[in-house]
Amino acid sequence: MPHILITNDDGYQAPALQALVGALSALGHVTVFAPDHNWSAAGHTKTMHKPLRVNPSALSDGTPILVTTGTPSDCVGLALLGIVPEPLDLVISGINRGANLGHDVTYSGTVAAAMEATVFGLPAIAASQEVCETCEGDLDFAARTVARLAGQVLRRGLPPNVFLNVNFPGLPPDQVRGIQLTQLGRRVYRDVLIKRFDPQGQPYYWIGGDPPEGEPLAGTDIGALAEGYVSITPLNLDMTDRAQLAELATWGLQ
Repeated sequence: MPHILITNDDGYQAPALQALVGALSALGHVTVFAPDHNWSAAGHTKTMHKPLRVNPSALSDGTPILVTTGTPSDCVGLALLGIVPEPLDLVISGINRGANLGHDVTYSGTVAAAMEATVFGLPAIAASQEVCETCEGDLDFAARTVARLAGQVLRRGLPPNVFLNVNFPGLPPDQVRGIQLTQLGRRVYRDVLIKRFDPQGQPYYWIGGDPPEGEPLAGTDIGALAEGYVSITPLNLDMTDRAQLAELATWGLQ
């Protein structure tokens, strides 16, 4: 029976964990190992400078889980290094509250957990769902779709260095138009620096601004969500630009 690890970056109290457990339990044995608080935008962070704690807890229905003070990446690393003694066959990270599209994958703690699994040689899926003021997706629908994809991954496998990034539009299930296989789009960030002063008159800063947007080009993850489709993007840990290697060879650096 396959053994599936579920983690996230929204923390152990996120309702998406329960939805995933319900959907994935039909495929095999499920273990939940989640951080003790929200780590959104944590990126691929590994805790090396302080000790990590792991404690038992439970989901709202009583399902036992493991909770750590570490990051989403730490959840996967700790599990694979021995906290979870049984071998794992697949890692599912999510379902994140908020899409992870385009350049978001470099910031996302959800994606980072899937990356960590891939570093260890395990197949992995990162899943996220669009959230906005006027949209709200269905977690059970998203979890069932992840489970269907997970079943395919368990049967077919994924190549080394490859994992899947899945994004769901913030729509009711009957309005989702289907699934598109996509490439990363281009996110447009509108960050601003906010400067304030503490009671001692010392400055401190927030990074604020409006939510990011994106260019909804056909064939991209951003374009797919804009059109009401679920986006599945295969990502590769090998970020080498081979065309630029050839260009650099003409610079006479050697």
